[in-house]
Amino acid sequence: MPIKIPSKLPAFDVLKSEGVSVMSNKDAQRQDIRPLQIALLNLMPKKIQTETQFARLIGATPLQIEFTLIQMTEHTSKNTSADHMDAFYATFQEVKSRKFDGLIITGAPIEHLPFGDVTYWDEMKEVMEWTQTNVHSTFGVCWGAMAMIYHFHNIDKQMLDAKAFGCFRHTITDKSSPFLRGFSDDIVMPVSRWTEIDPADISANDRLRTLISSPETGPCLIEDPDHRAIYVFNHFEYDDGTLKEEYDRDVASNTPINIPMNYYPDDDPSREPTNRWRSHAHLLYGNWINEIYQSTPYDLNKIGVDAG
Repeated sequence: MPIKIPSKLPAFDVLKSEGVSVMSNKDAQRQDIRPLQIALLNLMPKKIQTETQFARLIGATPLQIEFTLIQMTEHTSKNTSADHMDAFYATFQEVKSRKFDGLIITGAPIEHLPFGDVTYWDEMKEVMEWTQTNVHSTFGVCWGAMAMIYHFHNIDKQMLDAKAFGCFRHTITDKSSPFLRGFSDDIVMPVSRWTEIDPADISANDRLRTLISSPETGPCLIEDPDHRAIYVFNHFEYDDGTLKEEYDRDVASNTPINIPMNYYPDDDPSREPTNRWRSHAHLLYGNWINEIYQSTPYDLNKIGVDAG
């Protein structure tokens, strides 16, 4: 089954050309089933790139999904046109009366700031509390994940001496998790961050479960059952060339940056990088969507009613 997105959204033609099943609003209205309501709170500067990356993953399941794009209410995007934002995005204040089966909160390039110094932190706290009554399952990504684990568990991010940048090997630490169904024991995924979560802080909290970790970059995927959430600190959603774009940007601006580890063949930036995480990315997001489908109420109004 397809993901339902506006036919004029840039992601529509991109995904259709890749073979992803997409459906326009007009076609979806002819189907007598309830699509899953999945929202993306997009905090990344390159909105179009990010919305396409996540739509690609959640649109690869055999379920019809209605995709809602959300932006922070008072924050104005500097890298995406106002026309695009006005056409395809709703503010959080505009959608907070609605209920969703799933919500993805993306990363944001503000790792160096204490959470309280983020200009939209007050509304972000409102979003996170809102997930407990209006969202069946929440998926925090990178900064979004760190914000959630800080808000709900008072576990703060720690600054790194050097940026964790490249493709790092990870191991599965909980093979029984339904979110990891079909995963290999040993996986590679992109990492791009200046902060980390101390594994000792996770181990000391018996309400959190580590599902994937790396000896080099620490915890990667954490389950938080009490808050119906999972947190990923790395970037399964990245395209083949996303790390290359980040590297080239920093080189062009004379920003000190290391060649991303284990990304280019023979660590040679003149060669095309190889994607070694695509299949696991589809597995993770497909498993998340499947878990939502299996447990979410058919009546959207019942989402959050029994929340603890």
